Order: sequence, then C-alpha cells, then structure tokens
Amino acid sequence: MSKLAAQDKFLDLSDYGRPFGKFFANQLKNTRFTPIHVTLLFGLSGLIAMFCILQNQYFYAAFFIVLKSAIDAADGELARLKNTPSYVGRYLDSVFDITLNFMFLMAICYVSKTSIWLTLLAFIGIQLQGTLYNYYYVILRNKSVGGDSTSKIFEYKSPRALPGETQKSVDILFLIYTVVYGTFDKIIHTLDQDAYKVKTFPNWFMTLLSIYGLGFQLLIIAIMLPLNLIEYIVPFFIVYTLMIFVIIGIRKVVFKV
Repeated sequence: MSKLAAQDKFLDLSDYGRPFGKFFANQLKNTRFTPIHVTLLFGLSGLIAMFCILQNQYFYAAFFIVLKSAIDAADGELARLKNTPSYVGRYLDSVFDITLNFMFLMAICYVSKTSIWLTLLAFIGIQLQGTLYNYYYVILRNKSVGGDSTSKIFEYKSPRALPGETQKSVDILFLIYTVVYGTFDKIIHTLDQDAYKVKTFPNWFMTLLSIYGLGFQLLIIAIMLPLNLIEYIVPFFIVYTLMIFVIIGIRKVVFKV
C-alpha cells in the first residue's frame, strides 16, 4: 500500500533513498527479516557514520549517512510488502532518527570549533524543520484517499497495538516518542493550528516542503562533510530554520481554510 493516492504523490527531495529501499525490501520479503531488523540496521549505519566523523573520515561518514537514509526507507517498504504495519516500528524509527540527529551534531561539535550552545540551537532547528515536514505530510496522508493512516495528525494517547506487537511495547515507545517529540509538535501546531483544515496540499508545495525532510537534511550534511565545510554545518542549519516562517506563511496566504 502506498502512503499516498496517485493524485497526491509529489517529488519528495528527501526521499532519494526510496528506490534502494524498495529494492532492499524486496530482497527481504521472503526471509525472516522484519521491519524492526531493518530499523536496527539503519541505526547501526548511523552509529558508524558518527564514528567516522569523530575520526575525521568525512567521506566515509557521508557514505554511511546516505546509506542510513536509504536503509531508513526500507523498513516501511518491508512492512507494506509483508502487510505488517506496526506502531512499535514507527515509534522506534522516529526515536532512532532524533537520537542519531543529536549524535551527528554532537560529533560535529566535538571535532569542530562550534560551541555547544549553537549546536543545541541547530539541533532544535533541525527538529522543528522535520516536525513541520511531518505535520503537513501526515495531514496529506490522512486526507489522501487510500493513503496510509498509521501516523496521526494529533496523538494524545497510545494507540491500540496492532497484530504481532504487544500493547506494553507500544505504550513504552509511545511514551518515549511523546517525550522527545512532544515539545516540537506543540511549537509547530501553535505556529499553524489550522493546517489540518486544508483540504489538500498541491504537489509543488509538498516538494518545496520536502527540503525539510530528514533525508534532505542528512544529504546536506553528507555533502558538506567531504567538502571540509564542517565548521559551517551548525550555522547553516540555524539560518535554514528561518525558512519555517516562509513555508508557513505560504500555507496561510495561499491555502486558506
């Protein structure tokens, strides 16, 4: 099952790893590998990338960052191929993402001259960027006929476990998820409280929005590292965050509710 109906599909600049993800998932379709195993694998790739940053091996770090994004696309694809949607997988994926983002930036901070406070500000900015992307994307997915609705626009309580997972596991991961993402969700919802009332978002707007997708964010880091621009990564993402107000402004002016 696709996340979106055909008429709602758009060029997602952050989803460049999807072709590899589909290929990899197809290779695992008839094996004992589960989407959770794939999630753990992209986590391992992220840890290797962080280690490479600490060792000043920026080319290899870039490779494993991009590989992480490509593998990240495979767990959801495998879940759809095996028809095994999972809240555990969804929350674990998201928790891994925010943890790895923090570790990447801390590694960059350690090997560069960037202050810890600016690094934390960049981390907050990156998470707000990704939250805005996910907010609008989930709205579109929930309004798309036949689209994926595993993710909800507003999540206030732990969902009921799906077949193959325990309610306790869902509850624990939901709690962790709400702790690490809750503040960012509240900020974005406050900035654009009425976005969910829009009937749909056109493809060009979603493509513009996809510059804030995690894959595109990581691609920027992967490009800057081997170009020896590590000192500029944190300042870039701080300034890059200002585009949030531009995108929300476009939504409010062009797509009024």
